[in-house]
Amino acid sequence: MYSLAVSDHIMIAHSFVGEIFGPAQQMHGATYGVVVEFRRPELDGNGLVCDIGLASETLKQVLAELNFKNLDELPEFRGRNTTTEFMAGEIFRRLKTRVKAGAVGPGTAEGLVSMKIVLHESPVAWASFEDSLG
Repeated sequence: MYSLAVSDHIMIAHSFVGEIFGPAQQMHGATYGVVVEFRRPELDGNGLVCDIGLASETLKQVLAELNFKNLDELPEFRGRNTTTEFMAGEIFRRLKTRVKAGAVGPGTAEGLVSMKIVLHESPVAWASFEDSLG
């Protein structure tokens, strides 16, 4: 399996509900390092997994929807704990929609079989979400 990864980062604010979260129940900020890995079993006719420039730009566009936002105030997250794990899945869903629409190169979506999103919450802690693009 071939893969290509690009990265960026976002800064968000949020709070959690539930005793398990201790002091994180209060409003706090997080800066996530975000890595997306695109995978396909065979390279395309140009020897690529996907266009690295388009992959970087697409990730940047998806993250712009969340960057510098208080996630508690966004209607789509109302009533949800926007944990690192949850946000990895959310970024995957948003990227998948764009990949399927051809955002990482014409004809590329057909060859890509999966993606993995990794959110680095700190140098020693991260969470990920991966799934097929089918």
